[in-house]
Amino acid sequence: MRFGIISTADIARNALVPAIERSSHEVTAIASRDGDRAANVAGELDIPNAYGSYEAMFEEAPIDAVYNPLPNGLHAEWTKRIADAGLDILCEKPIAVDADEAREMFEYCAERDVTLMEAFMYRFHPRTERAAEVVDEELGEVRTGSSAFTFRLDDLEDIRLDPDLAGGSLMDLGCYTVSAMRLFLGEPERVYARSADTRDSGVDTQLTGVLEFESGATARIHSGFDTPEAEAYRVEAVDGWLEAENVFGAAPDQTVSIEYEVDGRRTTEEFDPVDPYQREVEHFADAVEAGERPRIDDVESLRNMAVIDALYESAERGEVVTVDKY
Repeated sequence: MRFGIISTADIARNALVPAIERSSHEVTAIASRDGDRAANVAGELDIPNAYGSYEAMFEEAPIDAVYNPLPNGLHAEWTKRIADAGLDILCEKPIAVDADEAREMFEYCAERDVTLMEAFMYRFHPRTERAAEVVDEELGEVRTGSSAFTFRLDDLEDIRLDPDLAGGSLMDLGCYTVSAMRLFLGEPERVYARSADTRDSGVDTQLTGVLEFESGATARIHSGFDTPEAEAYRVEAVDGWLEAENVFGAAPDQTVSIEYEVDGRRTTEEFDPVDPYQREVEHFADAVEAGERPRIDDVESLRNMAVIDALYESAERGEVVTVDKY
């Protein structure tokens, strides 16, 4: 698969482009609103074609698919424009500003017969896959879980603090924690959340939520830009537990592990270094080639966004909110 990249965002330059190059696929074009910047980055990364507009790349470049890492508030507009060009789309998380917009995006792409997949790379790490297997097949009834993702964001001009671009800690970081708790515990029925805007920026710089499940289980999620970097999850069942750290952003050269205990027997499993972005790209390309639904499909993305919507509504209203069904 030949990929085009829109924007010269750090995640594209530092993660996606190297991941694609490690795979059997290739990056054949990059576009920026600044043509000189696109040309400079193309030169640095050995990308053969550079464009000073996204539209020109869609029309002229030798590409099959586009990676969209634009700010959250621009995902829908440009995903639709990519779809109009008949190109498949790998779109960064969170896929949209809310679940309604996400549903519109998926319907729009389906009408144009192109594949749209949300880029939750951590779901493709073997450690994540094994953790889900342990929780599902080895632990007993799960009663509670927790997940946190934080780091200090000191740049007050960062787009993640811009409400017009759908910034906020829940959108940027909390979407991972919601995804993880849904992976392990299923779909929550209700949520309760509290948030704070410690930078007076117009977005949440920290948010804590509780997810309630039909079984009576609960999960706590936390995201924030105010405290040092931390990323972890833990699941507790009637007969044991599972936990891990560095769960969302493990580097391609990093050995990682999970630890779990079942009926008093404690186990640690280590996982050799792997690039989850590469595995994400390979899965996306394989799904497109086979004409199959990707692992992160419309249902998965809509359900994750629905929980995020409910958390924001709860934080604003100060009361428990029921999650919309998708």
